[in-house]
Amino acid sequence: MPVTPPVDTEPVLPGPLLLVEDDPATQTRMCSILKSLGYRNEMVCLAGSLAQARQHLASTPFALILVDVGLPDGSGVDLIGELHDSDPALPILVISAWSTEQIIVRALRAGATGYLLKERDDEEIALSIRSALRGGAPIDPFVARHILSLVGVSRPAPRSPGATPGTGEPPTVEAVPALSPREIEILGLVAKGMTNREIAALLNISSLTVACHIKNIYKKLAVNSRTQAVFEARTFGLLP
Repeated sequence: MPVTPPVDTEPVLPGPLLLVEDDPATQTRMCSILKSLGYRNEMVCLAGSLAQARQHLASTPFALILVDVGLPDGSGVDLIGELHDSDPALPILVISAWSTEQIIVRALRAGATGYLLKERDDEEIALSIRSALRGGAPIDPFVARHILSLVGVSRPAPRSPGATPGTGEPPTVEAVPALSPREIEILGLVAKGMTNREIAALLNISSLTVACHIKNIYKKLAVNSRTQAVFEARTFGLLP
């Protein structure tokens, strides 16, 4: 008898998903990708504007939000901020054609879990959505390179002790947060999309210990989400 290949039955987060996207062709594409991940049609709510998204959010709790930043009645970044303020643990993944410095930084600082460009193929987007569902912080390769380039121009290298030229004042250098080697190691695994349980198994420590490390990382970096922690660590040059 022929052998039936195993089916990927990896569960997704329970509850409905909200897709905030005004382009019909992109809506169709995203629904197809979500179907490949196991989402049924009735589990996906569509919103073509901020107003429609807010109507859905007023009556339905969602397990994941996919949002474009360019919407006909405003910026998706504003919605991201509202969502993150009401539920910091809610995964919010930007999937957009916008790749400007200002938009990327605003979205991540507002609370986006990750940032992808629409130009990526379906498989890449599907993998990133799966990562977000598992607690990861998927960042588009272009976006990651752009952030790293910003680090190079926005973080001044420490100077030798002395006055800032022309001021007579000591130079101002932003202090790099003092993360321990273990905290940097764990944060690096978080950046790869690994869950607390997976990190614990890899490092042979308990999930509670991992959670404690992540809590300390949040405190040191002055953030309250995994994505913000990864973003800030890369900004300070603590992660590649």
